Amino acid sequence: MVKVLLILFIGLVFESTGIVLLKKGMGRIGEVQTVNAAAILRVVKAGATNPQILLGIFFEALFFICLLILMARSDISFLWPLTALSFVFATFAAMWFLHERVGGYRWAGVVFIMIGAALISYSEQTKDKSRPADAPPAPGQAP
Repeated sequence: MVKVLLILFIGLVFESTGIVLLKKGMGRIGEVQTVNAAAILRVVKAGATNPQILLGIFFEALFFICLLILMARSDISFLWPLTALSFVFATFAAMWFLHERVGGYRWAGVVFIMIGAALISYSEQTKDKSRPADAPPAPGQAP
C-alpha cells in the first residue's frame, strides 16, 4: 500500500502543479467575458501558444498517467476518494504560489477532506488485516 500512496502523492503534486500553471496561463490570456464561439476560439488559440498553459496540460497528463497506474493496482472505491486530496494540495499551492487568501470555511473543508482520506486509508488497512493469511489477494491487488 505504501507504493500506491507514493504514486498517489507524486500524482497529486503533478496535478496541483498543473492547476497552478493553468491558472497563471489563464491570467495572461485574460478573463472570458461571454461564453460564445468567438470567445472560446480566442481562448483556445491563446492557450495553444501560451507556455504556462501547455506546461499545465503536460503536468495534468502526468497526473492522469499516475491515475491509470493506480487504477490498475487498487480498488476504485479506495483510490477515487483519495484523489479528493488534490483539493488539499491545490489549496496549499494556491496559497503559496498564487498568493491567494484562504478563509476559515475553506480550511474547514480541507480538514474534512483530510479526515475522509484518513478514514479511507484506515479502511484499506483493516480490510487487508481481516483477510486470512492463506486467502488469495482481492482482484486488482498485489499478493
